[in-house]
Amino acid sequence: MRPALRAILPLVRTATTSAASPPPPAVLRVCDVLRERRRFTEADVATYAAVSGDRNPVHIDDAVARELGGFQRGRVVHGMLVASLFPSVIAARFPGAVYASQTLKFVAPVYVGDKVVARVEALHIRMTAVANSSTGSRYVVKFATKCFADEEEEGSLAIFGEAMAVLPTLEFSSESASN
Repeated sequence: MRPALRAILPLVRTATTSAASPPPPAVLRVCDVLRERRRFTEADVATYAAVSGDRNPVHIDDAVARELGGFQRGRVVHGMLVASLFPSVIAARFPGAVYASQTLKFVAPVYVGDKVVARVEALHIRMTAVANSSTGSRYVVKFATKCFADEEEEGSLAIFGEAMAVLPTLEFSSESASN
């Protein structure tokens, strides 16, 4: 009598993971909106004044800001410091972006300590070929730029304009935009 032959099969285990894979990156489209919130402190204003050389007393001295500048709440944040949020919003989502131009209109002050929200909205996207580039193309994007004081997005408009940036890709973290 022969012993029964057993088939020897290799043990195969399949790994299953319960964690969901990260969502695919979002792609920037016309009408997408990117935002950044910030509160400008006394230290921010002092540092900007030192670096830029803009020591206008309406940014440094409450009494001068109120009496000569007419700013009832006191010192105001440098407009260009507030406007620096626009390229910050874009560069944070698109590393390697090149900020090409910006128009600005300052319509209301941002006071030291105010919370602000900077908002950039994609208005137009154009692909352009890049000679001698490994990626082969870049994207020229025109953005509407707005900054609101006191963190109210449709309330106190402080700055508006348009920006043009050259992006290496249109992919970005989907947590960064909303329609």
